[in-house]
Amino acid sequence: MKKKLATVWLGGCSGCHMSLLDIDERILDVAALADIVKCPIVDGKEFPDVDIALIEGAIVNDEHISEAKHIREHSKIVVSFGDCAVTANIPSYRNLFTKEEALNRAYLEAESNDRGLIPDSPQLGKLIPRVSPLHEVIKVDYYIPGCPPSADLIFYVLAELLNGRTPVLDKERLKYG
Repeated sequence: MKKKLATVWLGGCSGCHMSLLDIDERILDVAALADIVKCPIVDGKEFPDVDIALIEGAIVNDEHISEAKHIREHSKIVVSFGDCAVTANIPSYRNLFTKEEALNRAYLEAESNDRGLIPDSPQLGKLIPRVSPLHEVIKVDYYIPGCPPSADLIFYVLAELLNGRTPVLDKERLKYG
């Protein structure tokens, strides 16, 4: 029976998902072993029970906290995928400022914003005071570092997990670029 695989994109740039797509024809090897039941690139349905969840991006708002906890409850294995999820990377630069300072700069003081107001949209979620890596909110089973991680590293980890093996991330595999 095929395993169920989901990918999720939280506070990040989507580069990790683009790197996942860079596994090219090896996606057929993944598809032979797993049904991709959720992916932000193609659908927005509710998160189902899965064997493996790849999560890209930092925890930036209150919705990310809820979503991460929901994913953890419905996933056998959670993989923190890319430097934003692993370390909070670029999104954590906001931690140098208060939440209010960041919102004012982005929406009131930005030269590109001629509306002069901070949006109040449920789609944006409520910013949390401090951007966090995924493991500070939920238990993470494996980490795939990189900005973005290489397609080869992503494929290796997926292939190992889908075949019921434990990926060994040695110094050679963790090289960037």
